[in-house]
Amino acid sequence: MRSEYLFTSESVSEGHPDKVADQISDAVVDLFLSKDPEARIACETLTTTQLVVLAGEIRCKGVYENGAWAAGAKEEIEAVVRATVKAIGYEQDGFHWESFRFENNLHGQSAHIAQGVDAGDNKDEGAGDQGIMFGYATDETPDLMPATLYYSHKILERMAADRHSGVAPFLEPDAKSQVTLRFVDGKPVEATAIVVSTQHKAGYDQGAQKAELDAYVRKAVAAILPAGFLTEATAWHINPTGSFEIGGPDGDAGLTGRKIIVDTYGGAAPHGGGAFSGKDPTKVDRSAAYITRYLAKNIVAAGLAKRCTIQLAYAIGVSEPLSLYVDTHGTGTVGDDQLEAAIGAIAKLGKLTPRGIRTHLGLNKPIYRQTAAYGHFGRTATGDAFPWERTERPPTHRARRGIFQNSTALPGLRSVSCHIRAAFRARRRHLPACRGRRRSARHRVAAWPGRSHRPWQTWES
Repeated sequence: MRSEYLFTSESVSEGHPDKVADQISDAVVDLFLSKDPEARIACETLTTTQLVVLAGEIRCKGVYENGAWAAGAKEEIEAVVRATVKAIGYEQDGFHWESFRFENNLHGQSAHIAQGVDAGDNKDEGAGDQGIMFGYATDETPDLMPATLYYSHKILERMAADRHSGVAPFLEPDAKSQVTLRFVDGKPVEATAIVVSTQHKAGYDQGAQKAELDAYVRKAVAAILPAGFLTEATAWHINPTGSFEIGGPDGDAGLTGRKIIVDTYGGAAPHGGGAFSGKDPTKVDRSAAYITRYLAKNIVAAGLAKRCTIQLAYAIGVSEPLSLYVDTHGTGTVGDDQLEAAIGAIAKLGKLTPRGIRTHLGLNKPIYRQTAAYGHFGRTATGDAFPWERTERPPTHRARRGIFQNSTALPGLRSVSCHIRAAFRARRRHLPACRGRRRSARHRVAAWPGRSHRPWQTWES
């Protein structure tokens, strides 16, 4: 890895037209899952000037069965869509929650897709599509997310909170941010450039009102970035085009699934290409991306690596993944192949089948609308929400005593430790000098040349 470099990520606000579409799609997913936890949903949304269009395939008991809508179901869907847009804050001439035209083109799921996905007498539930999914974690931030994306999200979350509370009444819903950081020895040390483009009320593009908006943005950014990151050399670009009064779906059409890099890791990790929003958790585009983040985050949180990328691959109708790949980018304290073996042996993950993932993380619940803005990862796991973010980070000073010996983390995390421990015990059995007696700390270190500090060294019974 280079010792010094610049890296950039962007985020978009809840009022960005593509994010409006994502939130609508996931609000529909939540509605259906609240009626039927086994519902099948693939809901795409188009937003433009005074128009919202839904399209896609569904199956939901009590809502849409045998090719027919239940009484009142279509009206309830429209009410949820309008409530979603209202909550974002759109009450503009070009896009108003109460008056936009609405089209619902949802229809029944293909029987040919259903036969591959549904469980049967002789088969487990299959993946909803083929594809590759990635999870990632890094120790750059407390939430184990890439720093550039983490701060980009936090800036816009802060601005949205101030808009909703009235602290910044001149802001409108649509906004974008971009953060460029300088890294030294893999750690962020300085912000070299900040870009914030925010929709605003009339008049805030010139004179004293523009100065007020600029000062507000600088203060909001300074409240998010760590002390010392902003310097006199930091380049600022606040509404660089000048005016930004026309925004949201009135300024640009929005579509579900067009912000997949914002949704994930800001370009710091690979992406398989599949979007999340609008999909029920049988779709591995969503559920497998969540479980790989869960696994990668737990590996980094446990001190087994500073960075971790995990890939899974699936075929439509096939329950078990075709491949599992772990890459700790040379930062691991455990071999990548051993992590792969340990993950594959965790019984509670159900062999990483769609059903196993959904059961382990509890994904058949209406928890998705809140994921559709400000990233699916790096969020706080509370109640049923963001279960893939759950982990316990053991204090560093406990590492030598076995970082999981008193852990209250999820069973899956404890299982990772157990399987890695078993792998290393098996390897020690092939060290003749160590047979038949408990090994001292000095002997344990000597058995691993060049490795003087490893958490598993005290995982002995």
